[in-house]
Amino acid sequence: MNIRFLLSSCACAALTVAVPALAQEGDPVGQVLGEQPDEEPDYDGSLLDEIVVTADRIRGQVDTAQAPIVELNEADIGAYGASSIADLVEALGTVTQSSRGRGGGQPVFLINGIRVGSFREFRSYPPESIRKVEVLPEEVAQKFGFAPDRRVINFILKDNYTAVTAEAEYAQPARGRFSRNEQEVTLLKIANGARINVNLEATDRSLLTEAERGVEQTPSSVSLVSGDPAQADFRSLVSDTFSFEGTANYARSFADSGASLGLNGTYERNESRSLSGLNSVLLTDPLGNRALRTFGADNPLEQRTSSDTGSASVSYNRPVGAFQLTTTADAGLTNSTTQIDLRPDISGLVEQAADGSLALDAPLPGLADPGFAVVTTNTKNASSKATLQGAALLLPAGEVNLTFDLGYNWNDIEGADSRTNIETDLTRGNLNGGVNVSIPVTSTRDNFLGAVGDISLNVAGGFDRLSDFGTLYDWTASVTWAPFEQLDLTATYVNRESPPSLSQLGSPEVVTFNVSTFDFVRGETVLATITSGGNPFLIAETQKDWNFSANWKVPFIENANLEASFIRNRSDDVSSAFPTLTSEIEAAFPDRVTRGADGTLLAVDRRPVTYSQTLLDRLALGLSLRGNFGEARVPEGRAEGGRRGAPGAAGGRRGRRGGGGPGGFPGTPGGGDDGRGRFFVSLNHTLDFKNEILIAPGVPVIDLIGGGGAVSRNNTRLEAGMFRGGLGLRLSGSYLGPTRIDGSDALGSSDLEFDGLAKVDLRFFADLGEVLKKQDGPLKGLRIALRADNLFDGVRRVTDEDGNVPLNYQPALIDPVGRYLGIDVRKMF
Repeated sequence: MNIRFLLSSCACAALTVAVPALAQEGDPVGQVLGEQPDEEPDYDGSLLDEIVVTADRIRGQVDTAQAPIVELNEADIGAYGASSIADLVEALGTVTQSSRGRGGGQPVFLINGIRVGSFREFRSYPPESIRKVEVLPEEVAQKFGFAPDRRVINFILKDNYTAVTAEAEYAQPARGRFSRNEQEVTLLKIANGARINVNLEATDRSLLTEAERGVEQTPSSVSLVSGDPAQADFRSLVSDTFSFEGTANYARSFADSGASLGLNGTYERNESRSLSGLNSVLLTDPLGNRALRTFGADNPLEQRTSSDTGSASVSYNRPVGAFQLTTTADAGLTNSTTQIDLRPDISGLVEQAADGSLALDAPLPGLADPGFAVVTTNTKNASSKATLQGAALLLPAGEVNLTFDLGYNWNDIEGADSRTNIETDLTRGNLNGGVNVSIPVTSTRDNFLGAVGDISLNVAGGFDRLSDFGTLYDWTASVTWAPFEQLDLTATYVNRESPPSLSQLGSPEVVTFNVSTFDFVRGETVLATITSGGNPFLIAETQKDWNFSANWKVPFIENANLEASFIRNRSDDVSSAFPTLTSEIEAAFPDRVTRGADGTLLAVDRRPVTYSQTLLDRLALGLSLRGNFGEARVPEGRAEGGRRGAPGAAGGRRGRRGGGGPGGFPGTPGGGDDGRGRFFVSLNHTLDFKNEILIAPGVPVIDLIGGGGAVSRNNTRLEAGMFRGGLGLRLSGSYLGPTRIDGSDALGSSDLEFDGLAKVDLRFFADLGEVLKKQDGPLKGLRIALRADNLFDGVRRVTDEDGNVPLNYQPALIDPVGRYLGIDVRKMF
């Protein structure tokens, strides 16, 4: 692994060698306010205790009827202690992930209010390059040509920024046995309307076996003959993996035309190795005695996978009259090869034992190595989208905004498996388009029926023309009412037809033997034959969703925001992966289950199925707040009432939507030049009132939260942190409520109880240059971070009616990692 050594060496060298800064930031106050004064302003001492709040907007903010759910300035961003924009997005998961139950994928990402070709284009940027972050509700996604099932994140970047960042990370479970290390080097330069970024990253993780976590084996797979190797030593819980990624990005704006261009190129290499156990044989002697034997410790069954991925994206944006044209294209090619060790021919051993020439406990003779099977998958995808957005006409309440979008997506999956000699080639093209109209009805700003507040309507419609499935349609209508400035109320209805995925329809049939499977009907763990693949008889799903939401900026708590949503989703003809095999599911799909004469589970066909209907009623609640703590340091010269013009001074204008926050000083993490700290809290909770599946008319409904599917009714997530004087602390918490799966009336069947699970992750970080007051030298820009994931080593406990833990639900199988400790060293030059 020469690449591993090269990347590790580069990162370590960069961390120990001081490199001069390539550029310095300008006046942080002026930057956050969007001002570039020609000369330093004078401040009268009489204004020192006065703050003038105005409604200035930063260039790049999104202009929409819906207020942001969260807005973060530089100080807020610094309090998260993130190393990259990708890390920041993960830390913001409590407010960026949609709770509408549709799995709309990752949020819609914007840079300076403009849609980009791919998240790859900027995910490695240091958070220090960001001037402001806006998180906007799902309805805003329609403004950029997407369905209202994902939120929008807008990153407003600084006009000038340059840094080289090197980072090294090491982590392992508190119980040891395996480890992970990562090295990353990033270059970013923003200047003169252009951005260039290069990022190299390598990650390596070692193997963890079932024996190292004490996993109890299925009795039918364990040899009782002394000297035979144990299966647990050769079954992996965590695979041995290595990955490398190189990314180059370039973006530029053209002042004369108002256009901008963005380019991305990425290469990824991934390798993995997992263990599938040992070869085994069941021997029977002439007297009918039987013994299971395991062998082949010197050549265990392995699965080795390697893949290479090349991706590229381009985006182009420019004004077209009163409209803004944005076009994006993204393409990728992945070649994956998997080698699966084959089992040897054991028929000779069985015959020798049967005729008495091989004792049941005798050393087993060597067998010819059968080699390995090769499974190849080549995946090609390309997507493009063009949007034309702007104001169409002026009404008394404001401008009517239109968004037209047109795109084409293409996917192709080619696969071959030497075990079956089956080759597959699945292709789908999707021509899609739509229009979105936003109409202001009343306006307080324009004084048109302003007594009732601000009301706007939004209507959207679209189509998807699929090469393998025909034409599907969707339409959406929503109304937003702001009865007063701090409160937004929104009601949205979505009617959409959705096709099964390409793999759900056409993946090749694969039969896998001896898969450990829990039988809910008999309450036992068995080795069953599992069939997977596609189902060509799936049909289009029809979705009919209502969402009612409120977004309230609490006036009596500074920088506090409350959000509440009620989601009512109804779907007909739903394509789904085969669910957990409960007694109810077996009764609904009897042809998918094979049992022996004695009732033992022998085989399960897990190919996708179609539900007649699914129903979801959910309440989602969210609270976010942020602010300063501690006493402010008196700026130098304030006591004399003299002139204050130093960068970061506490005066001048601070825009309501674009400022540094009350009392905060933009430009430095943790509260700014006044010495105060910065804190944030984000808490989200979802409560499912109904989550049901109707397999077919006339069949009993399956209640997923009432014993039919191990789905938790309550889910909670928490993010909180603080930063001051170079020291930061971030806490992430999650809670998954208890649930159960009901057994059947069959003998031996049992209910399974899933306990609630609470997890806490803790991250402590220290900017040593700031802590030790070092403005130059090797400590400047050096940060040490310590992490403890799952601090209290929580794991979900699953028990039957007698309080016993089924083999398939052993804690080490549910979570083999447990408490996870790590250290991260980051140096910015």
